[in-house]
Amino acid sequence: MLLVVATLIPIANPFVSAPMFLSLTSNFSKKERQKTATLAAFYMFLFLTCFLLFGAHLLSFFGIQFTSLRIAGGLIIGYLGFKMLFPTPLEMHEETKQTTTANDIAFIPLAMPYMSGPGAISVVITMAAQINTSETLRDEIFDYSIVISGIAVSAFICWIVLSGASKVVKFMGTNGIIAMTKVMGFFLIGIGVDMVLDTILSFTAK
Repeated sequence: MLLVVATLIPIANPFVSAPMFLSLTSNFSKKERQKTATLAAFYMFLFLTCFLLFGAHLLSFFGIQFTSLRIAGGLIIGYLGFKMLFPTPLEMHEETKQTTTANDIAFIPLAMPYMSGPGAISVVITMAAQINTSETLRDEIFDYSIVISGIAVSAFICWIVLSGASKVVKFMGTNGIIAMTKVMGFFLIGIGVDMVLDTILSFTAK
C-alpha cells in the first residue's frame, strides 16, 4: 500500500495543484473551497479505482501485452518526471478562468488531468495487469484491496493538501514548491526507468 502511495503522490503532486486550486477558487467561500477539495479527491479515487478494476479487461480487449504496457507506463512516468525537473511556463487559459462551479473545477482540471492524469492511469492499469497474474482468487482480491486502499490514502493526502492549500503555499513559498516539484520529478524518473529496466530484464531472462 505504501508503494502505491509513494508512486501516485509524486504523479498527482498536490503541492503543485495547490496554487492553481487557490487561483481557481479565489472567489469561493470557505465552504465552497472545502467542497471543491473534497470533490477533487473523491473524483481522483473514483477515476483511478475504475481504471484499476476494468483496466485489465481493456488490455485484453485491445490485445495489449502486460510487458508493453509496463514499458509504456515507465516512459510516461519518466516523461512526467523530466517535465517536473525542467518545467515550462504554464499558461492560464481564459476558459479555465471562467469556470465557476465547484463540481467543474473539481473534475477538470483538478482531478483530471492534474491528480489522476495519464501517468497515474498507466500505474494503476499496470498494477491491475500484474494482479491478474495471481495464482488464486483470494490473492487477487487481497491485492486489489491493497491497491484500492493505497489509492484512497493518496486521495486523502491530496485532500489534506488542497484543504490547507493557503497554509501550504504560505509555509513552503514559491521556492519551496519548486524544490519539492523537482525532487518529486527526480523520483518519478527513477520509478519510470526502474519499470522499463525491470520489464526488459524479466523478458530477456525467459
